[in-house]
Amino acid sequence: MLSIVFLMGMAAVLTIFFFVLARPPAQRALARRLARVRGRHNLNGEPVANEQVRKLLAARTGTARTEKTLVNRFIPDSHEILTKIEAAGKKWTVKQYFIGSAIAAAVPFLGLMIVGLKLWMALIVGVAVGLTLPRIVLNYLGARRITQFIVRFPDAIELLVRGLRAGLPIAETMGAVASEIAGPVGSEFQAVSDRMKIGRTLEAALQETADRIGTAEFQFFVITLAIQRETGGNLAETLSNLAEVLRKRMQMKLKISAMSSESKASAYIIGALPFIVFGLIYFISPSYMGGFFLDQRLMIAGGGGLIWMSIGAYIMKQMISFEI
Repeated sequence: MLSIVFLMGMAAVLTIFFFVLARPPAQRALARRLARVRGRHNLNGEPVANEQVRKLLAARTGTARTEKTLVNRFIPDSHEILTKIEAAGKKWTVKQYFIGSAIAAAVPFLGLMIVGLKLWMALIVGVAVGLTLPRIVLNYLGARRITQFIVRFPDAIELLVRGLRAGLPIAETMGAVASEIAGPVGSEFQAVSDRMKIGRTLEAALQETADRIGTAEFQFFVITLAIQRETGGNLAETLSNLAEVLRKRMQMKLKISAMSSESKASAYIIGALPFIVFGLIYFISPSYMGGFFLDQRLMIAGGGGLIWMSIGAYIMKQMISFEI
C-alpha cells in the first residue's frame, strides 16, 4: 500500500514538472511570434515570391522546424495540437484531446492491472499509449484529409482557370471553387475567401492555409500566384500548366506506391508475425508464455526484440520513401 501511494505521489510530481516545463521561455516565444509576424506581413522587404520559395525549400529540407524542449517532443503544446486538429478538419478542442489521451492511457493501464502485470510496467505502458495513440490517430486523420485534398486540388485549379478565362477576378473564382467542389478543397478555399472578405490580403490568406496544410502542392499554387502578381503574365495559362504538373506528380506517386506495395506487404507480414505467434501460443498455453510478464530476463529479451524490430521497420520505411 505504501509503494502505491509513493508511486502516485511521484506521478503527480512528474505531471506538475512536465506542465511547468511545457512552455518555453518568454523570450523564445516572443521571438517566434515576431518571426511569424514578419513572415506574414513581409516586414523585411523581401519579395513575396522569394519568401514563398524560401518557406517551401525550408519545409522540404526540414530546416523549418520549430524549437522544442525535451518535454514538447513527447507532450505537444496547445498550439501544435490545435494546428493538427484544424489540419484534420475536426472541431475538437485541446481539452477534448487531453481527455482522450487520459482515457487512452487509463484503458490499457487498468486492463494490464486486471491481468496481473506489475504496477510499474502497467503504468509505463499506459503512459506510452496515452502519449502516442491520440497523436497517431490525429496524424492519420490529417494525412487522410490531405490526400483527399491533393486528389481534388487539380480540379479546383482547372475551375479557377475557367473562371479567369471568363473574366472573373481571382477572389470570385475562389468563392466559386468553394461552392462547387465538396470536401477539404471546398472548405479550405471557403476559409481563404472568408479571410479575404474581412480584409486579409490574398497572399496572407493563402499562406495561412499553406502553413496549416503543409503540402508542397498548395505551396506551388501560392508561389505561382505570388510570382504572377510581381511579374505579370497570363495567370490562366500558368495555372493550367500547374494543374497539369500536379496531375503528373500525383501519377508518379501512384506508380511509386504500386511498385513499393510488395515491399510494404512483406514488411507488414514480417512485423506482425511475431505478435500473432505470441498471441496464438499464449491462447494455447498461458502458463508457458506468462513468463514474459514475470521473469526479468524474458522481459529484457522481449524489450530488446521490440527495439530491433522497430529499427528494422524504420529502415524499411526509409527505403520505400521517395521525395518527389
